[in-house]
Amino acid sequence: MILSDRKILELLSTRELIIDPITPDQIQPASVDIRLGNHFLKLDENRMEAMSMTDEIKYLSFESEEVIIPPHSFLLATTKEYIKLPNNLTAFVEGRSSVGRMGLFIQNAGWVDPGFEGEITLELYNANRLPIKLQSNRRICQLVFACMDQAALNPYKGKYQGQKKPVGSRVFMDTDS
Repeated sequence: MILSDRKILELLSTRELIIDPITPDQIQPASVDIRLGNHFLKLDENRMEAMSMTDEIKYLSFESEEVIIPPHSFLLATTKEYIKLPNNLTAFVEGRSSVGRMGLFIQNAGWVDPGFEGEITLELYNANRLPIKLQSNRRICQLVFACMDQAALNPYKGKYQGQKKPVGSRVFMDTDS
């Protein structure tokens, strides 16, 4: 079940759901608008021959109030908001329609697991032929919350728990072979 604005406000007021900072105008009928932070990661293309799932990927970290994403380029960013989900709630990161119409694809590799806590790393891709300039503190995406049938048996405790600032891929830490 997708949560309504009423339910989101109720969970925020009881602190069962934490989104910090948040303003009333971020609450939408069935989602919460999330703002762009000012920390970014870009691939350090000059120090890597190729990426693999077994080696740590090298990134360049920087802070800025504005960032320009060149055409057909990829960048990791972070949300301004720190999120804490209860064990019975999951969230989907969806791009805002107005931003998507500029050719900017936004995601976070699926959804936010129950029990997750931290800033959300956003994967940004400029699919356009023109550069896109973004400013921190602007609404860039939205969280859509879904209530699970019951609390998770094993809430998220993974390698991105508690993250602040964007965090690059940690796929090299996976134990599968």
